[in-house]
Amino acid sequence: MDGKSIEELCLNNWQPLSTLLYDGWVLRFANGYTKRANSINPIHYSTFELDEKIEQCEQMYAAHSLPAIYRITPFVHPAHLDQALEEKGYNTFDHSIVKAVRLDGVREPDQHQVRIDETLTAEWLDHFFKLSQTPESYKSVMERMLSNINTTKGFISLYYEGQVVACGLGVIERDYIGLFDIVTDASFRNRGFGEQMILHLLQWGKEKGAVYSHLQVLANNAPALRLYSKLGYSEMYRYWYRVKV
Repeated sequence: MDGKSIEELCLNNWQPLSTLLYDGWVLRFANGYTKRANSINPIHYSTFELDEKIEQCEQMYAAHSLPAIYRITPFVHPAHLDQALEEKGYNTFDHSIVKAVRLDGVREPDQHQVRIDETLTAEWLDHFFKLSQTPESYKSVMERMLSNINTTKGFISLYYEGQVVACGLGVIERDYIGLFDIVTDASFRNRGFGEQMILHLLQWGKEKGAVYSHLQVLANNAPALRLYSKLGYSEMYRYWYRVKV
């Protein structure tokens, strides 16, 4: 497991509506739905003059009525970009941790009723928006984004007494299953449903050939950090976002 490869997977597994490659920087656009899909990812070479390049990015995002948000990882180019953005008034927010685990050490799930679809369904989308309390106005955007993912997908729903109490998404690429959109009904949290859903999703991933798993979690989300540590995930690297305020 290496961090740079996982960072590439993170970008591939959560697709925007459109992408622009600008002198090695990956600019992603998705009508403002999620930071990951609407951010500048400077993970490749950079040859243009930096001040001008930053100004051009600001103009390109402004043309889409979006702020220029940078995703700062250990792999940015140029290496001093984070400091340069701070000097230009870009503040940090949403410090996050990328974690990974080898699946041969993950235990099997208990018996719960789950459904895993390998294509997006309107039912799963409805469950996700209800459980996550995401504004309905983003539903068509998310549907298009999920349809843009070109590798194997697993949309999981976990049932309890006939109702969906947790759902999530697994994306398989290069021996990895990435976990996204993991959410449990607020009324059913701290009862092990999220953990069991993830275990079922990881088992499905192993059956599909995955050897490892990766995920991203906010650094201040203590309950999620405890759960992922319990499942065996360990920290690979950290990242944060910068935006001008």
